[in-house]
Amino acid sequence: MTDTAPRRRGRPSRTQSADAPATRDRILAAAREEFSQRGYDKTSVRGIAKAAGVDSALVHHYFGTKEQVFEAAVEVAFSPALKMRDVVLEGPLDEVGERMTRLIFGLWENPVTRMPLLAIVRSAVNNETAAAVFRRLVAAQLMRRIAGRLDAPDAELRTELAAAQLVGVAMMRYVIKIEPLASADPELVIARLAPVVQGHLTGP
Repeated sequence: MTDTAPRRRGRPSRTQSADAPATRDRILAAAREEFSQRGYDKTSVRGIAKAAGVDSALVHHYFGTKEQVFEAAVEVAFSPALKMRDVVLEGPLDEVGERMTRLIFGLWENPVTRMPLLAIVRSAVNNETAAAVFRRLVAAQLMRRIAGRLDAPDAELRTELAAAQLVGVAMMRYVIKIEPLASADPELVIARLAPVVQGHLTGP
């Protein structure tokens, strides 16, 4: 006989509880896709739940509000960069521009990490809530660590200018897809861009 008794909203079933990590991952994957395709404003918890094949109450149970879902998606998307930030900081300071450029372009060139990055950029550009999440998780954890290595009174400004250079090129190459930049060899782009990034960080 089929059990038709209603479950309490916001609580996972016994089966879902046992499969919680997979369910969370499925929700995050759906969230990244929704944010990527629709941006922050047009994405809803209900839409994320539908794409993940779960009840919207389950999304709230695991993550809370839409902002918290977005924050979790950003953190997952940028975890490779945050894990590799020490690689950027290691080695000679006069080569940090190339290491930083290679790290960022490595994330954009990888199809696995490109989609969540698209979701983050498109959402942060159009929505202040999404932009605040981006600043809190990325700028504070990644950019300020790099600024801490620079022996300059305007270290944070230098780091932000370097980041702006990289984000601007990424926007034109991967989001707007302006040619010939969009189809240029990544090594050529890195070779041209890295010295500019280095100049922002350690130049006069």
